[in-house]
Amino acid sequence: MSTATATATVLKLAPGKEQGLGEQDSLSESELRAWRGLLRAHASLAKRLEGRLEREHGLQLSSYEVLQHLMDAPAGKMRMCDLAEHAQLSRSGLTRLVDRLERDELLSRCTCQHDARGAYACLTDGGRERLEAARGTHRAVVREHFLSHFSESELEALGQMWERVAANCCGASSQAVSHTEVPLQQGAQV
Repeated sequence: MSTATATATVLKLAPGKEQGLGEQDSLSESELRAWRGLLRAHASLAKRLEGRLEREHGLQLSSYEVLQHLMDAPAGKMRMCDLAEHAQLSRSGLTRLVDRLERDELLSRCTCQHDARGAYACLTDGGRERLEAARGTHRAVVREHFLSHFSESELEALGQMWERVAANCCGASSQAVSHTEVPLQQGAQV
């Protein structure tokens, strides 16, 4: 059973009734509500966003995110291993996605001048144009279905909480950084 399936199975049970766990390992009502809320909100927002991006721009959400990381990177390129980490994809998953984006001429593979073994993913003009066109849709969905539900101070608090979770998450890279530490091109946008 995958971790996701196991997690979903445990979460379907009532608080304090997780199968195979002792009472001290049970989630409280508030813990369960927070965890389930995160999973439900993420899944529904990602589904809505992916649907609009695919319908209006022919882009999957993961493709949009990879193109966005490249747009934000200096010179529009990133080492494949760094891009995989930033996009939260396995190296093999990124390779398959880059293959698809390369076929669609949205990015290209470039060689690393300092290391013959290294490869870069490089944003093409076509990728830049597609991303620019999709940004408005992305922002509209994010604003309508997520940001509009919170005040500015709530958004600031949420941002700090997500950074705290990401920085301390199990298996997180020692290179994990907050969004304020990620180098962006001047004028970078979401």
